[in-house]
Amino acid sequence: VARVPYFAYMSVLHLYETLGLQRKADWIKVHYAEADNELHHLLIMEHLGGADRFLDRLVARNAAGVDYWIVVALYMASPRGAYHLSQLIEEHAYDSYSDFMAQNEAALRAQPAPDVAKKYYMGDDMYLFDAFHTAIPQ
Repeated sequence: VARVPYFAYMSVLHLYETLGLQRKADWIKVHYAEADNELHHLLIMEHLGGADRFLDRLVARNAAGVDYWIVVALYMASPRGAYHLSQLIEEHAYDSYSDFMAQNEAALRAQPAPDVAKKYYMGDDMYLFDAFHTAIPQ
């Protein structure tokens, strides 16, 4: 579900570019990198057991489908509003991940880091990782 806003943004930006309304290839590139980052969070959580229950997967997939169209409509109506919604979701995710880590710290420290995490965070390909993890004061 966390990748959905970035897919929605890219879809709208591709549409606008196709129609000749906007040219924001740099935004598409950063949103792709954000989606890739969320993919790796998903893969890590799945490794930790986050995809073990069928009902969880079913709800997440259906929520993602509905969320996609909501974000597409919102982004077309108000990009600022869509980005604000994404910020709120990211803040909630941060709080959820922090709570999960605090509640499971001993168990997490007792196991090795998933290979997907080591490859993503310590590998040579940091595809735009710094581009969306670096805030530039305006």
